[in-house]
Amino acid sequence: MASQADFAFAPVNKGCGEQKLKPTCTNAAVIIPTLNEEKNIIEVIEKLRHLGFTNILVVDGNSKDRTAAIAKKLGVHVITQNGSGKGDALRQAFSYYGLNGDPIVMMDADGSMNPEELFRLIETIQQGADLAKGSRFIRGGYTKDMTLIRRIGNSLFVLLVNLIWSTHYTDLCYGFAAFKREAIEKLYPHLKSRNFEIETEIFIKAKTLGLRVVEVPSVELPRRHGKSNLKAYKDGFKILRTVLDAFMN
Repeated sequence: MASQADFAFAPVNKGCGEQKLKPTCTNAAVIIPTLNEEKNIIEVIEKLRHLGFTNILVVDGNSKDRTAAIAKKLGVHVITQNGSGKGDALRQAFSYYGLNGDPIVMMDADGSMNPEELFRLIETIQQGADLAKGSRFIRGGYTKDMTLIRRIGNSLFVLLVNLIWSTHYTDLCYGFAAFKREAIEKLYPHLKSRNFEIETEIFIKAKTLGLRVVEVPSVELPRRHGKSNLKAYKDGFKILRTVLDAFMN
């Protein structure tokens, strides 16, 4: 994991210039943290490739299955995670010198996020947002992959964060987002989360750093195969602690 001192970015590939993004012309870098997703990663990468996304970085959390091998065979760039947890994987990706796209997108590897929605996120960045985040709870968005307890928890966290920071978020625990490169540079030194609470921390820190955040509707599909690594109660307490730590500090 790079420290703040050696944090650096590679030069940006200006392949598409200022053109309106099309499926065959995009300069975005797509980050996908993975852990034992061999049954899902093929479809995710193939859909991204079909849409014209070629700058794909998989951060593999030392999977016990063939996730990393499959991703490499499909021709995307794969790095092995130094630590553990989704937050740790994203922070490693944000500090990776080979991350040379703009904007930068993060999405999951389980097939629950529709790659076609990337164009909506990226267009929002092009229109002036520093961070475009998917929301399952604004008009046009919904979820097919959320238990009642997770829905209640997300609603409570949204209420708490909006109350403390005067934000107007409708969704916090959802890792489908696009960032201006400069926004990542500002955010990275302030991120500490190691697990699923990273999403909430990103959106809180974006507010405190004065970044312009815009929500766009997103449809969360059911996970394609396997079980989620998220533990509702355990990770819920970590999210709550993240909110309270941000408030106290």
